[in-house]
Amino acid sequence: MSLTTTVETLNLLGDESRMRLCALLGERELCVTDLVRATGISQSRVSTHLGRLREAGLVRDRRQGAQIFYGIASDALVQSSTGRTIKALLEDASKSNDPTLAGDRKRLSEIETERREGLPESVADELERYYSPGRSWRSLMAGVAALLDLGDVLDVGSGDGAAASSISPYCRTLTCIDVNARSIEAVQERFAKLPQVSARVADVHDLPFSAASFDTVLLFHTLTYAERPARALEECARVLRPGGRLVLLCLDRHDQQEVTARYGERHPGFSPKSVRGLLRGAGLEVVSADIACRDGRKPHLQVVLAIADKPSHGPTRSDRPRRRAAT
Repeated sequence: MSLTTTVETLNLLGDESRMRLCALLGERELCVTDLVRATGISQSRVSTHLGRLREAGLVRDRRQGAQIFYGIASDALVQSSTGRTIKALLEDASKSNDPTLAGDRKRLSEIETERREGLPESVADELERYYSPGRSWRSLMAGVAALLDLGDVLDVGSGDGAAASSISPYCRTLTCIDVNARSIEAVQERFAKLPQVSARVADVHDLPFSAASFDTVLLFHTLTYAERPARALEECARVLRPGGRLVLLCLDRHDQQEVTARYGERHPGFSPKSVRGLLRGAGLEVVSADIACRDGRKPHLQVVLAIADKPSHGPTRSDRPRRRAAT
């Protein structure tokens, strides 16, 4: 390796982000998705760094299906004394106790644990890794949605109806509410040709519906925006029919208010334990309340998924007459 090449290589490694990537790649082959999730560095920057490292002969790539895996080019580096020195430097970095590098390794370990345990977040990664025509996360969700039989559904805090569009064919009726009038206009436009879907401006603290009006209530990322979360859940429970089900998604308790406050959130998330308490306080029977997934990008916020049923003194959910999906 010439003096000029050696200087260029050392300058290339004089970047914290590239050293973080090399430290992870020194342990195993990884794809861009895993590197992004482990480091929090944007996908475009990770790809750019990998391109430069590959051009310098420090990193090699290997294609598997539609996915590309990267690793340290150990065979090439050991061919010169300078290369061997650089290889040893990268190996030392991969074992360093530096807090940043240790954090990257910890997150990578969590990603691999999720994948082994088959958590929902890893499904998307595997679909991307072994892509074939039509085999996408969106098509998988469409297939799962087809198993649903939701009856009369209330989507609280529906936004523009993007989430509701996935389930609308499997509802007898679907009612979307939001405090934002523009969002409701978007819902009405989106579902203009579906008579079973309605939308209106309404406040979760004072729902404009009679008691026992719905079989299912969806509360997706709405609770942290509610001024009075306990009151909001009491109202949702009131409009549920006996045997009905509430499904809730919300951020786990966190200390990243500077990130979430800009979106208008009033509360710094709710832990699974506090969600269980709120649901029970509303008179619901908690089926589950656990961490469902973790954001891949910093600050790696977690999401709680909770399911709760309204006590039934009559027919259960499984006893309700089934209906064909709308076409």
